Amino acid sequence: MREYLPLLLGGGIIGAISIVLIVAFACIKDKKQAIGFDRHMKDGEITRRLLAYAKPYIGSFVIVGVIMLFSIAYEIISPILTGKIISLFRVDPELGALARPVFELPELWSLVAVYAGILVVSMVCTYIQAIILQRTGQRIISSLREDLFTHIESLSHEQMNATPVGKLVTRVTNDTNAISLMFTSLLVNLVKNMFIIVGVLAAMLMLNYELTLMVLCFVPFIVLFTVIFRKFARRAYRRVKDRTTDINTYLSENLSGIKITQIFNREEAKLKVFTEKSLGLGRAKREQILVFGIFRPLVYMLYVCSILALFYLSGKGYLDRTSFLGQSIEAATVVTFYLYIKRFFTPIQNLAEQFNWLQSAFASAEKVFTILDIVPSLEDAPDAAELDEVRGEIEFRDVWFSYIPGEWVLKGVSFHVSPGETVAFVGATGSGKTTILSLICRNYEFQKGEILIDGIDIRKIKASSLRKHFGQMLQDVFLFSGTIRSNILLGLEGVSDEEVMDACRYVNADHFIDRLEKGLDEPVRERGNNFSAGQRQLLSFARTIIHKPSVMILDEATANIDTETEVLIQDSMEKMMNIGTMLIVAHRLSTIQHADNIIVLSKGEIVEQGDHNELLKQRGKYYTLYTLQFEKESSGYDRERHRDSYRRQNTELPAE
Repeated sequence: MREYLPLLLGGGIIGAISIVLIVAFACIKDKKQAIGFDRHMKDGEITRRLLAYAKPYIGSFVIVGVIMLFSIAYEIISPILTGKIISLFRVDPELGALARPVFELPELWSLVAVYAGILVVSMVCTYIQAIILQRTGQRIISSLREDLFTHIESLSHEQMNATPVGKLVTRVTNDTNAISLMFTSLLVNLVKNMFIIVGVLAAMLMLNYELTLMVLCFVPFIVLFTVIFRKFARRAYRRVKDRTTDINTYLSENLSGIKITQIFNREEAKLKVFTEKSLGLGRAKREQILVFGIFRPLVYMLYVCSILALFYLSGKGYLDRTSFLGQSIEAATVVTFYLYIKRFFTPIQNLAEQFNWLQSAFASAEKVFTILDIVPSLEDAPDAAELDEVRGEIEFRDVWFSYIPGEWVLKGVSFHVSPGETVAFVGATGSGKTTILSLICRNYEFQKGEILIDGIDIRKIKASSLRKHFGQMLQDVFLFSGTIRSNILLGLEGVSDEEVMDACRYVNADHFIDRLEKGLDEPVRERGNNFSAGQRQLLSFARTIIHKPSVMILDEATANIDTETEVLIQDSMEKMMNIGTMLIVAHRLSTIQHADNIIVLSKGEIVEQGDHNELLKQRGKYYTLYTLQFEKESSGYDRERHRDSYRRQNTELPAE
């Protein structure tokens, strides 16, 4: 028994480490909910959904599988060839102490040639395999990324408001990149390593099954370590992903609002928050490194122990002239087994590293599928119709709406808009003006009542078909990076530059475009920050006109506009009133005096409606708002301009 003490000592160390890991695993497992260790999606489900994207390229993966068999031939055959080369060095026993190794040179050259040929074939196959995988993998990820982007576009305004932009950016970029690694190399390498392990075991069994059994004694510990650290790795990778998302979300928001930070001199406060998030990501990454830093050395320890056991048993058998389990061990067998053990444990060590990557890919895939699983709150009915044209008749019938359940923003709103009419909505902030415009375009779903377009319930019309007949001009105009032309067209094809300029001239945008060096090709920086608010508004008017809408919506289009630009915008609005139905929200009542109907809202209810003169005669809510604005505006430089405007309308001036 004493002669096997070194082996027993090594086994005791491995057993002690295993017990410690099992205890740690049991403790963590009981607290998994507390540490954010819970799983929302099973690995099988993630795999099934990912493989659905790979299914169209099954032929490419079959080709890769065939090539892979040739590429692993080197790993299986090369140790046998090395053992045969060693066995060529034979000793003539008659020479005794003067014995020298002798061998046949032609046989050596033939073995070396076979070895070199297998190596070259393996390298060529590995190269071809990598090329096919990269092309196929990138196509798969492009398809997944496009589906994700398309799904995000289908979400309602309410859902988009509830999800940070930085989080969505992370899903489309970082997370899909992590999944890309899975298709381009990870899965194939996992399969390749498993084939190598199986092939090496088969070769070892045929060579010497007794030594193979000795190596297999270490396999249960490899499986145990893998199962335990799989849990730790999944938690570590999820934390890294969560912290990365936090930083991206924070950066997306604060870089967009950096001007506010600078204005209020809050750079240090924002830096402090960013530092905390950055340190959180650092801690998560250190935990990830710690998991990997423990796992791989343990696997390497098993590899070293198996090599020591091999050398100990074979050396002891050679010195004592004894056999191991009834079979003597030769030098060539020892060399071959040494190489095979290395090839057996190297794939296992690679599997450990690749398993970490797999955890990262699965964690990313889970987050991507979580976004894809969000059911759009606005979905077309199965029998939803396409609208070829819209006359512009709009009717609200007892419409109720709330952003938060129980807190009604609109309360039984009913009104009718005839085709070609211009209708304005006025009222205090929060009275429901902008909400009405959003509901007409189905940006939100109302809870009660009906909204009809040309007598058809909008819920029975495809949202895309409905929106293409509406042109929305908002107070906060959003311009994309690109050129003036691209921001006006928004991808609309078949429109000439002359038609674009006609639209610009129609809304008076040509006044500043003609002064630009590159005209329609003038670059537009992020959010259009190289243009004034008035210029951006005129571009939004041109964008609306070029898409030829049947119903136009203006939401505070003249807010925060300088006087000179306001004149151009007012002229543009008067022209656009002749195109079709127009709905206007305006706090500045002087801009809506020519509206056919003015609807006054208060706390989500219609309190008055009529044209400008009718509402003034009623001396109600509208009269009060109008009087307050007149007094405010008449106290400034434009008092006379407003007084003349009032006189032209033959209305009674408020008493001074």
